[in-house]
Parts: sequence; structure tokens; C-alpha cells
Amino acid sequence: MGLLDFINTNNSGGQKKKKEEILPVLPQEIYSAAKLELQDVIAPGALEISSKNLNLGDKISRTYFVISYPRTLSDNWFTPIINLDKIFDVSIHITPIDTVSILKKFQKKVAEVQSQINERESKGLVRDPKLDAAYNDLEALRDNLQQAEEKMFDFGLYLTIYADNYDDLAKTETEITSILESKLVYIKPALFQQEQGFKSVIPTGQDFLNVKQKLNSRPLSSIFPFVSFDLSSNNGILYGINRQNSSLILFDRFSLENYNSVTFAKSGSGKSYATKLEIIRTMMFDTDVIVIDPEREYEYLSEAVGGRYFNISLSSEHHINPFDLPIPGKDETTADVLRQNTIELVGMFRIMLGGLTPEEDSLIDRAISETYAMKDITPDSNFSTIEPPLLSDFELVLSGMEGSESILTRLQKYTQGTWKNFINQPTNVDINRKFVVFSIRDMEDDLKPVAMYIVTHFIWSAVRKNLKKRLLVVDEAWWMMKSPDTASFLYGIAKRGRKYYLGLSTITQDVNDFMDSEYGPAIVANSSMQLLLKQSTSSAEVLQKVFNLTDEEKYLLLESSVGEGIFFAGLKHVAIKVIASYTEDQIITSDPSQVLAIKKAREDLQKETMMDTDARRREINNVVSFNQSQVTEKPSQGGNIPMNTSGQIPSVQDLGDDITLAPESSEDKVEIIETNNIQDKDLEELEALFNEI
Repeated sequence: MGLLDFINTNNSGGQKKKKEEILPVLPQEIYSAAKLELQDVIAPGALEISSKNLNLGDKISRTYFVISYPRTLSDNWFTPIINLDKIFDVSIHITPIDTVSILKKFQKKVAEVQSQINERESKGLVRDPKLDAAYNDLEALRDNLQQAEEKMFDFGLYLTIYADNYDDLAKTETEITSILESKLVYIKPALFQQEQGFKSVIPTGQDFLNVKQKLNSRPLSSIFPFVSFDLSSNNGILYGINRQNSSLILFDRFSLENYNSVTFAKSGSGKSYATKLEIIRTMMFDTDVIVIDPEREYEYLSEAVGGRYFNISLSSEHHINPFDLPIPGKDETTADVLRQNTIELVGMFRIMLGGLTPEEDSLIDRAISETYAMKDITPDSNFSTIEPPLLSDFELVLSGMEGSESILTRLQKYTQGTWKNFINQPTNVDINRKFVVFSIRDMEDDLKPVAMYIVTHFIWSAVRKNLKKRLLVVDEAWWMMKSPDTASFLYGIAKRGRKYYLGLSTITQDVNDFMDSEYGPAIVANSSMQLLLKQSTSSAEVLQKVFNLTDEEKYLLLESSVGEGIFFAGLKHVAIKVIASYTEDQIITSDPSQVLAIKKAREDLQKETMMDTDARRREINNVVSFNQSQVTEKPSQGGNIPMNTSGQIPSVQDLGDDITLAPESSEDKVEIIETNNIQDKDLEELEALFNEI
């Protein structure tokens, strides 16, 4: 038996081994077994349901429902909730009610209210205003329902808020509750119904809470959720179109607490285009505009509006003397102006000389004071009659001071070297025009920060001299953010510009360099207007933190087309699209293909004009070339046609600059007269025509 049992055991073991044999699996079977469904993708990693909350993976959610509304609802009362910068979902469930059935219920309700009023009257009690108001409302609503002017609806409003922890959840709950209760709308959490509440809020169209109120059409329309901020006003200029509702974005920067703005955009996204458009439209409201142009993009605009264009370079004929002193304002003294100018000059030398030691800083400060003193300029002088010193005068004073050898060595290239024509000249620049442009494109890169500092200092001095509505545009402002001194000076203008009715518009494409400067965030904080156009990925991350943008707004900046972005004005911001008329586009475009086409059109027009002028000259020569004998026999009675020494009427070439040709028009048709049979009448008509020309 033992042997048989052993054999049977071995046989059974062999059968088990056969059963446990692994079968081959095809690759397509593995793929189908691991295939993800939609619910696998959107489902949270874990779900926990409690009486007050739902734990959805790393997030905590809580659902609320509205239990009470006031007697009347104003328009857009729900807008502050929709525009709240929090993460939450809103679900609105609307079910129409049959008018016939609701009228029957209202009839019973009216009878109940009327009986209560009659009962109080029979008892001699004072009337109850609540009952009277309810009776009047019910009767008015019955009339509107009967006349089909209103309909009734079952209305449920649910909110689900999300947070990373319970503290943030409580803060969001408090904020939403306070906003709604200020409008007499009250909410409650769905206790022990969080699962049903969450299912009612997700976009499945099902209401599991079934907490509803009856509303008629008018108050129901006040909760329309698709609203957006408007930036339209009666004053200001057109900045663009609101991409959300196609309304006009009309705004006046000079109506804000300060007049400054910043524009951030990547290259080619339309920042200069938008700025030029603002300049043209701002000038229509009697505003002077001054531009610092590093890339010579504003030259055509300057020509079109009759402005002044100064090209600041080493070989330029335009010079600015940094030692100029502005005339003090009403609230300033000459001592204040002299002291402030000395401080700004020290900053300029710090940039020019590549930094200063504390000893050199003190030495330069003393040398500046002695340079002014050499020209008899003291804190008590009259700055309107002085002759300011030059950089060479400063060098002369500095050469007599002990320990100035290193400074003199670095300074000589500005006074005696290749850069001597840059700032060692008297000022010959005047900005008494509506539009002034300072171009520094042809300036060497090493000198651009210095040039921008000097130009900005000159503009600031002119602004303080005469109070007037002005806009200062600093394009490619990242050049000025390279040096702490230039960045500090720009920040000072942003802080103090409002006092002198000056708005500062800062434009840059290098967001990272601008914000890395210690003065970059401060300039943004002191700018009430911001324009964010299309951004690169790295810049969008930085701007999201600075401007507290949502993820949707960040993606909007990444996906925007040219001239599209987000426009901030005070506490409001909207999605904008910058638009221009055809005429404005021809003036302000920076597109190279359009610029070349405009240049060619100008050249063709000039050639056509010259050809027309030559044709006019030949035509007039044919008219005024008379036969000598006929002129002497029948001279003009008017005596206005000049004669040469031989008694002949001179040709147009002989007259030279004595005549000016009028432009040809449809009315200036000159008929060539046969000179063989000229009568007195013909000669008089010709004389009158010649005098008119």
C-alpha cells in the first residue's frame, strides 16, 4: 500500500505540475489589460467622506447651499463671488414650474395672507407691514404670471470650495460668507450630505441635494454667472478691445493715484506698437510726450506728428551738459536744487567710471562743489543767469586734488579720448515741442547706460522747471536696470513724477533682468497701470508670482497672439486686444516688411512729384516765351511782367527763385497760347495768369 500510495502521489504531483504550466501572453493582451479609462485619469488618488468635508487626494472640499434670499436682488450681486481669487466650483440648478399649478398655489397663499390681515383688523390690532408687503407682492406676481410677463422656477445654488488645509478652507469660507451676507444671502454647509453635495456640483446635471427656492424670472436673471470686468469710462483714450465681451477699454492714466505704467512682453509681441498707439492718442488730450528710444523705432512717428528727434551718439551734433542746473520750482530753493544735482552727478560718475570707492566718492563730491564754485555758482546764485561748467572744468578742479590720479585716468577718455564729444559740450537740445524723441541706438553699448542716465536726468530737470501734463516713455528699460544708480534714478522718477504731473511708462522685454534688480519690483508697485502681452515660458512664471495671476491667465499670456494680453488698471484687469486704424498703423508699424513698403511708396511719390513739377515748369515756359517784336509792339498795361536787358520776357529758368510753383490741381489748367496772333486781351489774361502763378 505504501508503494502504491507513493506512486499515486507522484502521479498526482505530475498532474499538478501540468496544471501550473505558464501559458504564453501576447503583447496586445498586455496593452489591453493596462488600458486606462477616463475615470481612472480624473479620479483622485484617495477619497474620504466625513460629515463636513470631502478629502480628495491632497485637497479638502466642502459644499454649501443657499437657504435664504432677500426680498429683492440687485443686478450682478453674485459677481464678487465669481471674480474671487479662490478655487471653487459653482453649480446652478434651474427647473421651470408650470404656471397653472403655481397660480393655484398662489391663490391659496393669497387667501391665507388676506385672512390673517382681516383677523387682525377684526381684533382691532395695528396692521402688520410684513403681511401687507407679502400680500402686495403676491398679487403683483400673480398679475405678471397671468399676463405671461414672468415665469416661476425652482432654483438651487451650490458652492464647493477647495483648499490644501483646514485653515485655508476656513478663511475661504469666511470670505465667501461675509460677501454673501452683506447682500442678505445666507448659506449653510451640507452637513452629512457632502457626498450628495459634491455630486450635485460636478458637471453631471443632477441635483442630489434638492435644496431649492422659488424665484421668478427677474431675480433669477441677476445671478447670470458669465460676467467680466469693464474698463470703459467717459474720459481717457482707447487702449484696445476687451476680449471677453468686446467692449471698449477706455481709460485715463492721469485719473489714477499715480500716472505710471509698465509693459512686459517678449520681442515681436507688439509692445512698441501698443506704446506708439498710446502716444498718438494721448497727444490729442494736450499731453507732451518724451521718449528715450534705444532702437530708433520712433523716428517716423516723430516726423508724422511734427516732433523733434535727437540722435545722441559720439558723432552727433546734439549735446547735453550734465552740469546744467534747473531753475528751482515754487517749493524748492536753489540750495536744494544744487545739492540734488550734486548727488545725481556723483551717481553719473559712478556709472561712467565703473564704480567708486568710498574715498573716491567723497573726493568727487567735493570736486563737484568746487567746480560750481569756480563758475561763481553757490546756493544763493540765480540759476537763470549762470553759465554752467563743463566736464573739462571738473577735470581741471580734480587734477589739483590729492589722490585723484585713478579717477583722472578713467575720466580722460570722456574729456580727451574718443568719447570727448559725448558730454564735454554745452547743451544745445531744446524740448519745447509736443513730441520729443532721444535716440541712443548709435551709441556704443558700454555708453548706453550712461547716455540713458544723462538724458533722463536732463528730462527730469526740464520737467521740474515747468509744470505741465507730460508722459515719459523709457523703452528697453532693462538697460537702465543694469546699474543700481540708473535703476535708483528711474525709481525716483516713478515715485516723484506725480508731483510734477508726469507719467512714467516703462517698457521692457527682459522680465527676468528687470525683476532681478532690487528696484524692479518697486517700480512695478509704483505703477498703477500694467500691460502684459505675449510671454515666454520662463517670463510667464515670474509674472504669475509678481501679479498673482491664475493658471488660466498665465496660459492666456503664453498663447496670445501679437497685440493680445492682459491690461491692469488699478484693481481691475481684463484681457485686451490692441487695435489701430489704418492711418495709425501706417505711422506706428515696426514690421520690417511694412517699413520697406512705406519707404518705397515715399520714394515713388517723390519721383512722381518731381516729374509733375518739371512738366509744370515746361508748360509755363511755353506760355511765357513770347516773340520779342510782338511784346514790344503791344506792351502790357499792367507792367507786372519783368523784362530782361534785351527787352524780352525772361523764361522761368531766368527768373530762378523769384517764382514759386503752386501745386497742380484740377482748377489750374494752363492753356498754351499761340504766340503768332496775340491780341491785347490775350496778353492781359496771360499777364494775370503769370502773376497768379
